[in-house]
Amino acid sequence: MDPNSLKKLNEYRRARRAVILLTDLSDGRDRVIDENERIDGPLGEAVAKAFRSGKSGTVEAEGRSYFLNVHLPPPRLVVIGAVHISQALAPMAAIAGFDMEIIDPRTAFASPERFPDVPLYARWPDEVLKERPLDAFSALAALTHDPKIDDPALKAALEARCFYIGALGSRKTHARRVERLLEAGIANAAIERIHAPIGLEIGAASPPEIAVAILAQIIAALRSRGLEAMREEAA
Repeated sequence: MDPNSLKKLNEYRRARRAVILLTDLSDGRDRVIDENERIDGPLGEAVAKAFRSGKSGTVEAEGRSYFLNVHLPPPRLVVIGAVHISQALAPMAAIAGFDMEIIDPRTAFASPERFPDVPLYARWPDEVLKERPLDAFSALAALTHDPKIDDPALKAALEARCFYIGALGSRKTHARRVERLLEAGIANAAIERIHAPIGLEIGAASPPEIAVAILAQIIAALRSRGLEAMREEAA
């Protein structure tokens, strides 16, 4: 590997940015590709697919063979609310490979006894997220139903352009939430990124079922990153 490529790769990984180390198998030359870098043609399509899947492998493009070594940051799931849904979601998220943490200033809910194996912050979200900022490989699920707790976290997630943002509540509840966020200066186009009611529409009723619906929607969002922009360009 080219020493400059290794240096650049390590810099991107420390910054939690997605990159691919592309190696031309005919001559061994390599280069680092940032997820936001535009590459045209069949190679560009293969690179975009690799960024979405997270899978490394060999591809054929334009008469040449390349190896795509994909480096994606571990997906982070930040849950606002130490509720029953969160208890069901925690083991599922771990199995799916997400680094999950819970933020809830209500100490009666945010107790180690209820969440023995999950990083837990019994503090206000705005305080925690200043110390542990969100990024493009973070998902945020707001589950408290309390605007004082959920709204600041949603605002932070929108500003950080998290790959997934969801909020618990009915459509009527979300309509009031939209009004508050607009009054706080958030653009309507950004607010539309919030999945509310949260989770896929599978008829979920119990906390475990709702947790399944939420995690499925988060995984779908993770694996479809960048597709919306590609559709807009093709339109």
